[in-house]
Amino acid sequence: MIDLILADVSGRDVEQAAAPETSGSGVAWPAIVGGAFAAIALTLLLVTLGSGFGLASVSPWPNVGASVGTFTMVTAVSLIVVHWLASGLGGYITGRLRTKWVGLHTHEVFFRDTANGFLSWAVATVCGAAIVAIGAAVVITGTAAATVPSVFPSAYLLDSLFRTERVGVVGEDASFKAQSRQIILHGIGAGDVPGADKIYLAQLVSTRTGLSAADAAVRVDAVLAVAKADEAKVQQVADAARKAGATLSIFTALALLIGAFIACVAAALGGQQRDEY
Repeated sequence: MIDLILADVSGRDVEQAAAPETSGSGVAWPAIVGGAFAAIALTLLLVTLGSGFGLASVSPWPNVGASVGTFTMVTAVSLIVVHWLASGLGGYITGRLRTKWVGLHTHEVFFRDTANGFLSWAVATVCGAAIVAIGAAVVITGTAAATVPSVFPSAYLLDSLFRTERVGVVGEDASFKAQSRQIILHGIGAGDVPGADKIYLAQLVSTRTGLSAADAAVRVDAVLAVAKADEAKVQQVADAARKAGATLSIFTALALLIGAFIACVAAALGGQQRDEY
């Protein structure tokens, strides 16, 4: 019995010694980097081509070309399809370019191929996001430097508040408008201008324009109504942008998830064909 046990242990030792663990990594970085660059290059090519067709389909003239909504939808779908195609190409190239793993079970080979395809997709996605972030930062910086921020309420709205045929002093106009701006801004932020502030605004308007107290109050109410309407439009635009951003984030996450899956499957297919051929 002891001899059998010793023989069995000795046989296992010989078997383990005959199949040592390889020192090489299962991550084929050259193939991964090559597939990632191929995916990025295809993305740039298709996006540039799509931008040309997209700009050709729109027009600044009314009722000519595609509408803004249609253009936005087509652009979103096109970007998703481009990402899927690029992910498939990058994963397939990664699978075909990796070196053959000898002495591995087919399940292990399949896992390594899918893992390398996922890494190729991850590298391409991170590099693409970095490129987009740098471009967006440049555009935002240039736009901020070239654009003068507008102050609410607008100068036109304040001018309409103190419009008169009298010839006044510029310093007085500036003082009246500065006080009125602060009052209107505070009132809009609080939800409405308090009654005491409305009375004070009417007094300022009456002093500057020579209108009666009643007419000055009517003008103040009209200007405040316009200011509230402008604020409501700004809030509507901000809310629409918030909803659009949320929808875009969800669809982008789904597109990236599907792109990762496509890259894994394409890498497994490419690796299988590489071993067969």
